[in-house]
Amino acid sequence: MADATGGLLLTVLAYSMIATFMALIITNRMSALIALITVPIIFAAIGGFGPQIPEMAMAGVKGIAPTAVLLLFAILYFGLMIDLGLFDPLIRFVVRICHGDPLRIIVGTAVLSTVISLDGDGSTTFLLVVSSMMPLHRRMGINPLILPAVTVLPNAVINIAPWGGPTARVMAALKVDASQVFLPLVPAIILTCISAILIAAYFGLKERRRLGVITMNGAAGEEARNAADAAMQAVVSRPPMLQLFNGLLTVAILVLLVMDVLPLGLIFMVGFAIALSVNFPSINAQRERIESHAGSVLMVVSVVFGAGVFTGIMSGTGMTTALAESVVNVIPSSAGEYIPLITALLSGPFTFFLSNDAFYFGVVPVLAHAAAAYDIPPEVIARASLIGQPVHMLSPLVPAAYVLTGLSKVEFGAHQRFTLKWAALLGMVMLFGAVITGAVPIF
Repeated sequence: MADATGGLLLTVLAYSMIATFMALIITNRMSALIALITVPIIFAAIGGFGPQIPEMAMAGVKGIAPTAVLLLFAILYFGLMIDLGLFDPLIRFVVRICHGDPLRIIVGTAVLSTVISLDGDGSTTFLLVVSSMMPLHRRMGINPLILPAVTVLPNAVINIAPWGGPTARVMAALKVDASQVFLPLVPAIILTCISAILIAAYFGLKERRRLGVITMNGAAGEEARNAADAAMQAVVSRPPMLQLFNGLLTVAILVLLVMDVLPLGLIFMVGFAIALSVNFPSINAQRERIESHAGSVLMVVSVVFGAGVFTGIMSGTGMTTALAESVVNVIPSSAGEYIPLITALLSGPFTFFLSNDAFYFGVVPVLAHAAAAYDIPPEVIARASLIGQPVHMLSPLVPAAYVLTGLSKVEFGAHQRFTLKWAALLGMVMLFGAVITGAVPIF
């Protein structure tokens, strides 16, 4: 009886902490960094875990350290490549294609994000897409919240690829393979990607009506192109052969990322060391390049470590387990045959409030065990658990989300308020596609 009471109190504490945290973030009462650190510490203290808080917090920080290292050196590497003008040809190509049309610019951004997201790493996609497209968006005066929205929406869908984080986790947790999980979802994924581009087109039509179209002919066209070129002007220039080396090095890094043969953080550490040494042999020049990106690096990495405190305390106090059990306990036995649908509906909010690790290694195995009693195979539950990924990418516990908002120069809460309803819509589209193709049966 005492254990049941303790479990109930822990569940109430967990939900209260999450509600408080989200209210503070969404209403801009507290920054994400401060909330990630202070809110879990306060609630853990209320729950009587005071003496264990330091150990739990540091365990979470250690667990997230590889992600922080990856982001730190990825930002430094791609920041250096942007300084060197490596991506300027891509931007100029988009300028020529878009002809000053907000609709084409926004849709082009979404398509670019869709293609680059195939590397399976959200941070890399955000760094490339936002850094490449922001000058054009800013030049046109497009709503600054649209750029991160149309970047993250297709990325969240493509991230379901087997080499992406969520699918790899659920395959490991339920011991199923990609042919059982990913391939049946491909039609639903394609449908959802098309829907993400249609959402971008909707944004583009609204911005076209508001801003009009800059005709890329004559003096006005020359002025627009010159403005875009000025926005893309590289900090430093390098000879063509050196730029070729930079391009080949970047391609090699992306190939290694997809192959997953080395730790991702190590790939960017070595890549940055090589690029900086080759392009800037002088120690003073190297120091100057690093200092120029110190602000963005500090902002992102500090928030990542704050997320480590949050997840460490949630896991150490048992709040994650309490949340998982609370979900299973509210499913009546008469609804057991609907567990795939229930899992799909829960995947959005639960991957929003929990890390992917907590959801796929904590909650999903419990749901799969319950489904086994109704002869529902684990691969069905695995597919259903991936439906909510569009919503997950807006979670304050996703480190890459802070890369996106930091580069886009928008507040995290404003980004959530603007994008969340569209992410939820994509989740429903994916569920519809999975249901009609039989990937996730209703019962």
